[in-house]
Amino acid sequence: MNEQTIHIPNPDVLPLQDNLLTGDATQSDVESIRRQTSVYVYEVPVRLWHWINALGITVLCVTGYLIASPPPSMQIDEAVNQFVFGYIRFAHFSAAYIVTFAFIGRIYWALVGNFHSTQLFILPVWNRHWWKEVLHEARWYLFLERDPKKYVGHNPLAHAAMFLFMTLGLTFMIFTGFALYSQGAGQGSLSDRLFGWVIPLVGGSQTLHSLHHLGMWSIVIFILIHVYAAIREDILSRQSIVSTMISGHRTFKDDDPN
Repeated sequence: MNEQTIHIPNPDVLPLQDNLLTGDATQSDVESIRRQTSVYVYEVPVRLWHWINALGITVLCVTGYLIASPPPSMQIDEAVNQFVFGYIRFAHFSAAYIVTFAFIGRIYWALVGNFHSTQLFILPVWNRHWWKEVLHEARWYLFLERDPKKYVGHNPLAHAAMFLFMTLGLTFMIFTGFALYSQGAGQGSLSDRLFGWVIPLVGGSQTLHSLHHLGMWSIVIFILIHVYAAIREDILSRQSIVSTMISGHRTFKDDDPN
């Protein structure tokens, strides 16, 4: 008599016909999937601007520091054989143009993109509820609140920080940077006609240099906090942060609507 193999089904594994996702998903797996939802938030131009901006600002900060504190180029080679400081300035100016035109493109997309693309440029300071949410998020980052709230776009505290350091901060750096650039470009140049008025407004070239340098350090501090907060949110909060700026989708990790 031939032996007959008896198949005993695993009660934790759903039948394939009952589970269209995968043949080995357990009931707990399916329940976990049901608790995760995704919303498409950031369109391709917004994500592209974010990463171009991140790279451009990194180059600007590194080269800006070296411009303010020049490296000992004579230890690299004789002056006639190297152009170290010239390359540093060229990289700084090139990155400045890229960041500036990318920012102009970002402003355009705020006008034609989805609702969330405008968030970077508008602060609802007249909304009392928004201020309460800012306070709640500040308490969350200080570990004084047990649970964070869920937001499709930036949370109110991040919204305020992005507006201050990106919208206003980048505008300030662009204006002061091109005003400094106009001195080398010469009187009557395009940068001089557009931004030369900034120099007498702040009280002279040396003051402008100091303000532009302080602006760089404020952006460096913002970047450090921004990276820390994004990674912390991905680990501790109830929604994705880092992957959202790659895929464009905000993924929520529970089914609590609050």
